[in-house]
Amino acid sequence: MTPIESKSLENRAANVLRRKHLSITESRKKILSLFLVNNDALNHGDIEKRTDEKFDRVTIYRTLQTFVEKGIVHTIPTADNAVLYALCKDCTEHHHHDDHVHFVCTNCNTTICLDNIVTPEITLPEGYQSESVQVVIRGKCKNCS
Repeated sequence: MTPIESKSLENRAANVLRRKHLSITESRKKILSLFLVNNDALNHGDIEKRTDEKFDRVTIYRTLQTFVEKGIVHTIPTADNAVLYALCKDCTEHHHHDDHVHFVCTNCNTTICLDNIVTPEITLPEGYQSESVQVVIRGKCKNCS
C-alpha cells in the first residue's frame, strides 16, 4: 500500500470513528483499517498478526467490544465457540441489522458475509422469542473451487 493509500485509509477509519462518536486513537484507526481493507471476517489473533503495531490483547479486545457496541463490527460465532468479527454495513449503536448469511470455506477457513442473501424469516412456536438468527453455509469459496 502506498503512503497516499495508507493515509486515505486512515482518514476513512477516522471518519467512521467520528460518526460513531468515538475518540480517534491510533489503535482504533489501525484495527478499523484492517476491517476496511479485508472482505473476510477476522478473529482476535488475525488482528494481532496483521497490525504493524504491537497492541496488547486487552486493547484489541476492548476495541472490538466498543466496535460491536457502536455498530461498527458484528460478531460471527464459530463451530469451536470462537468469535469472528466483520464490518457492519448498516448497523447502529446497540442494534445490529446483520440478517445476512455467512459463508465459511472448508478449505481455507475464510469467513465472509454474504450481504445480499438475507436470512429467512422463521416462525417460532408460541412462547418463544428470537434474539438473533445465524445462518452459516459451509463449502468451498471461489478461490478454492
